[in-house]
Amino acid sequence: MSEHIYLLTLSLPLLTVLAVFGMKYWSNAHKARAEAASVEAYRELASKSAAALAENAATLAAMHATLSDMKGRLASVETMLKEVG
Repeated sequence: MSEHIYLLTLSLPLLTVLAVFGMKYWSNAHKARAEAASVEAYRELASKSAAALAENAATLAAMHATLSDMKGRLASVETMLKEVG
């Protein structure tokens, strides 16, 4: 048997094993980076959601104040009409 063929038959399985473990390591690293990006995206989405919720609450409070003011005005108009009529 030739020396080159002997070394080739020894090195090919070892290189295959190293390639498999390298791909597995790369896959795990890529998966970890994707999960970190996903967590950051969810964190940003939650922050935007909280800001939108606060803005909606402020708008709702303003609408409630306006409606209360309109109720008061309507009550005064009703009393005025009852006095006239």
